[in-house]
Amino acid sequence: MSRTKQLIEVYSNYISIPWRRDEAPAQRIIFCVYNEAEELKIRARIDEFELATRQAGHDWYLFDLTESFACWMLSQKYAGKYFQNPDLLKTLLPENYQQHITRSFAEFYEKNNIDDNSVVTLMGVGSLFGFSKVRDVVDSLSSIVAGRLVVLFPGSYENNNYRLLDGYDGWNYLAVPLTADASL
Repeated sequence: MSRTKQLIEVYSNYISIPWRRDEAPAQRIIFCVYNEAEELKIRARIDEFELATRQAGHDWYLFDLTESFACWMLSQKYAGKYFQNPDLLKTLLPENYQQHITRSFAEFYEKNNIDDNSVVTLMGVGSLFGFSKVRDVVDSLSSIVAGRLVVLFPGSYENNNYRLLDGYDGWNYLAVPLTADASL
């Protein structure tokens, strides 16, 4: 069985466990951790995550961050100047970009009338690399989500330590880590 299929199976088993309703936002986050080389395989099989979620009796919503930086840049008054001199972006990153993501997510959440029986999945977190920290984005979004926030995470998880694209020094997080190697 492929590692992608194993991760989907681990996710399916986990998401079907009855949810506690009294958990703090940080405890309602699920990181599906996979090797960054498997990103396209995960994207190609995203419907299997949705199917597993719906079979467990939960609603499914997908929020894709892949193009968020481009959308944010286009909204900047001086976008042309930033392209000519990228060092100027240091005055805006990561705070303004993260605020853009949080606003977009809140609008998405409200528009879809998402409730506490729903799973909102973040895809494309690898596109944050170099612009914003995943932990900061996840922290800002987790307080919005009443159900579960699933983060499709291209990187690694070891000893309670997450590393995005194996490029940053890792960080500890309270989220539930799911990997292809996990067994529930």
